[in-house]
Amino acid sequence: MISEMQQPRENGKETKGIGRRNVVPIIHVKGTYYDIGFDIGRTFAKLIQDYIEAYRPLNESYMKLYDTDEGRKVYEETLQCVKKQFPQYIREIQGTADGANVPFNKLFLMHLDDILPNVVGETSGNTLPVGCSTIICNQPGQQILGHNEDALSETLNHWYLVDAHVIEDGYREEKFISLSYAGFLPGYTMGYNHHGLIFTINTLSAATLRSGKTPRYFITRALLGVENYVEAQQILRNEGYGAAEGFSVNMTFLMQEGDRMFHNAEVGPAEANETQSQLAILTASPGEHIFHCNKYLRLKIPEVKGLIIESSIHRMEAICKHPPPKCLQDVLEILSDQTDSEYRVYQDINPDDYIKTIATGIFDCIEKTWSIYTDKPNCNEPIVVLPLQLHINNGFICSKSICKTTK
Repeated sequence: MISEMQQPRENGKETKGIGRRNVVPIIHVKGTYYDIGFDIGRTFAKLIQDYIEAYRPLNESYMKLYDTDEGRKVYEETLQCVKKQFPQYIREIQGTADGANVPFNKLFLMHLDDILPNVVGETSGNTLPVGCSTIICNQPGQQILGHNEDALSETLNHWYLVDAHVIEDGYREEKFISLSYAGFLPGYTMGYNHHGLIFTINTLSAATLRSGKTPRYFITRALLGVENYVEAQQILRNEGYGAAEGFSVNMTFLMQEGDRMFHNAEVGPAEANETQSQLAILTASPGEHIFHCNKYLRLKIPEVKGLIIESSIHRMEAICKHPPPKCLQDVLEILSDQTDSEYRVYQDINPDDYIKTIATGIFDCIEKTWSIYTDKPNCNEPIVVLPLQLHINNGFICSKSICKTTK
């Protein structure tokens, strides 16, 4: 069946038939952290309200646990951890909640993800086949970071791009563009900043998550402000607290000197009584490539048992059947693979698929463009091609390409 969130409305009620929409909403916004959040919330209020209403983990698990003493303790411990480190991002979420007229606690619970049910012992963690697939091609004249953004089916049509310029006394100026799920902080998908960092995220599901540590949504939000590779590593290590859960980052810095280097950083939850994330980084030099889905490949961290691991194994096997990517078309072919009968690299065959690929992003590091596809990329044109605007010598430059839309 089609997800309830995919139905068009008639007289305030949902009706069937909307399906996948070929649209990329974008907001250009400038101001303080609260201002940014408020204007995002106000602009996309209906989208955020509908998404909260349909978001199954929140309504079937998180809210029920929030009403228990044990669940509230995890919520408060983690909220205090984030407030001590990133009070500006709490203000950003508060702004979104106020602008969209939704409760702050629901948005924060969504940012806690599976921390709460895992810590209180209701589940071992995320066992759904959620996640993403990333392909890195580092060849002469072909420096490509390609990414399929996979999510729960209700997320389809419930995302937007945030083009933000954050200016607030006491904080470093930020300028970035990120794909964001409705109501969530930017950062935990794919995007870039004006210092030349481009990155994509893969969810990783450790078996044991931590209360009072830093949720991954806040660590990746902080990545949007870093200026260089050293700062990126510091953010990922999160010294003093450590990550509460796992993820991986695929990244490069467009303005780095020397040869193009891509990095895949696997991040694991801080171990018991430790105060920094577990971290393992693999670098792709010129002539090399990297594939990553939703399973730890280097860090020796116990993972959940379930569909997310099975899906990742199947997708990696399908990816590895392709020759190593040498060019953009190779990357598009791999990201469009639907050969596996159960878990496809591009997930969108059956209307009742629990997980769908909601968008594909291609970062071209030579042309300095970000192409976004809302359909299978090997047989469709990108719906938008964005020039990457970079900050150099107190000014901005962008690629020679013009921002354009295509059919």
